[in-house]
Amino acid sequence: MRYYRTERNGDARLLVVARDRAHDLTAVKPRLRSFRDLAAAADVADSSVDALAAALLDDAPVVEFSVVDLEVPVRAEEVWAAGVTYEISEQAREEESGMADVYLDVYDAERPEIFFKATPSRTVGPREAVGVRGDSDWNVPEPELGLVLYDGETVGYTVGNDVSSRAIEGENPLYLPQAKVYDRCCALGPCVVGAGGVDDPHDLGISMRIERDGETVFDDATSTAEMARTCEELAAYWRAHNAVPEMGVLLTGTSLVPEGEFTLQPGDSVRIDIEGIGELVNPVVEV
Repeated sequence: MRYYRTERNGDARLLVVARDRAHDLTAVKPRLRSFRDLAAAADVADSSVDALAAALLDDAPVVEFSVVDLEVPVRAEEVWAAGVTYEISEQAREEESGMADVYLDVYDAERPEIFFKATPSRTVGPREAVGVRGDSDWNVPEPELGLVLYDGETVGYTVGNDVSSRAIEGENPLYLPQAKVYDRCCALGPCVVGAGGVDDPHDLGISMRIERDGETVFDDATSTAEMARTCEELAAYWRAHNAVPEMGVLLTGTSLVPEGEFTLQPGDSVRIDIEGIGELVNPVVEV
C-alpha cells in the first residue's frame, strides 16, 4: 500500500492507494492525519500499518487527488543518512577529495558512516524546491532509498534526495555537516510504501533524470542490489547507543552520482524513481 499526505486549505488528510484507488483514511478515523499517526496506532494495536489500513478500507471513501496537493509523506523528527554504501559513491568521494583514503576505509570497514541530515524545517516534499548552497560551486542531487522507522523499526520505505555540496565536503571531510545540512537540503516523497509492500529492498531499480531548459542533462539507472550493506545493518547502527526519535527516516546511501564536475543549477528539475515506490520530482533553487 502507498500512503500519501495531502493538504488543501489547511486540511491535512492521510490517503492510502490500494485496490487501484485512493482511499481517505482520515474520513474514517479523524485522528489519522499522517503516516506517523498510523504507525503509532499500529504499534499500540501490535499490528502493521498495512493491516490496520486494510481494516479501514471498506469504510474509507474513494477520493481523487492531484500531485499539487501532495506534502512531505512523513514528518520525520530527524532524517539521517548513510554514506559510502555504494561503490560509485566511494569513487565519487575519492574524486572530489584530497583525502580519498578516508572514504575507502569507510567503504571497507565494519562500521558504516551514519550522519545527521535534516530536521523537518529543512525537508521538502514532492514538487517543492530543493536547495543548492550559494557558497558552493559544485552541488549534486543524491538519489537514495529511505527507511521509514517508528521507534527504530522499519515500517515503510520512501524516496529521498540527499542534496549535497561536493565542493565543501571535498575541501575537507570535517566540513561534512555544512555540505549536508542546510535549508532545503533534503526531499522525501512522493509517498511511503508500507514495509509489507516491498518484497526485497535490496533489489529495487533506481533511476535519476535531471532536466535543464527543457533538455535532459543527466539520465542513469542502477539497483539497490549494488549496495554493499543491508538495510537491517544500517538501521541497527543508527539505533545503537542512540536515543532515536519516535519517527525517523534513514537514507541508505548514494546510488547514482553525476560524472565529473556536473553541478546542479537553479531552475533544474530532478526526477528520482525507485521501483515499487514512486517518482520524486523537485525543482532547484539557490539558498
